[in-house]
Amino acid sequence: MNNSVPFEAESTEKSTPLKLQDKQNEQDHRELRIDKVGVRGLRFPIQIRDKEHVHQHTVATMGMFVDLPKEFKGTHMSRFIEVLNAHGPVIDVENITDMLYAMQAKLNAATAHLEMEFPFFRTKRAPVTGKEGVMDYEARFDATACGKEIDFLLTVKTGVTTLCPCSKAISRYGAHNQRGTVTVQIRSKSPVWIEDLITLVESSASSELYSLLKREDEKSVTERAYENPVFVEDLVRNVATKLNAHDLVTWFKVEAENYESIHSHNAYACIEKG
Repeated sequence: MNNSVPFEAESTEKSTPLKLQDKQNEQDHRELRIDKVGVRGLRFPIQIRDKEHVHQHTVATMGMFVDLPKEFKGTHMSRFIEVLNAHGPVIDVENITDMLYAMQAKLNAATAHLEMEFPFFRTKRAPVTGKEGVMDYEARFDATACGKEIDFLLTVKTGVTTLCPCSKAISRYGAHNQRGTVTVQIRSKSPVWIEDLITLVESSASSELYSLLKREDEKSVTERAYENPVFVEDLVRNVATKLNAHDLVTWFKVEAENYESIHSHNAYACIEKG
């Protein structure tokens, strides 16, 4: 008795691939255009070119967005990541423009937006001993393409020390000081180095901050702050005066917040050009 299974020839016909439904391209009937839709909170390793033309390795928290016409139900989120990966890890002002145009093309959008926030590091020497320490600052790029027109906004947050002029004037035994944060946003005719904005802000305060100070340095920093008292109002005015005189800066906003050492609240001031 033959129990062998009859041979069945393989089918030469290929199976028809399953067609996946594209819900994003379906029509929406609510007649509402969306200004910005995309991805936010994306962490990505990048390199930032600094003033010495060295690529600094850091990590950015990113957002990528486009506009969505009222006719479409949704956008294609994966395409944002494809655009980001296609440009590699080196991010600078020049290829940000390329990324915006790529987002417009890949997502059929009239406008594209990119936000990128990252820590920026500098090595600073203590004022007397020259001991080196690394300082970190917060920087941010906000870029928008509307057609071929590009709007680029640079934000830098810098920590400083301020000493109260009123406290110095009325006290017999010194004056209270505090650490504060200055946030500068600018638009410019051509790129301005992050380091130059940091230096501009630090020179406008009572004293700079350092990560490493020996006793000689601490004495120098304390005395310098005492000799250069500034209110939070003085601080924003000092920064604004220097930005007004800057050849490349076309618009700015300066905010200062002092974390008061003898009050339960903070002191705040803001100046915006225009």
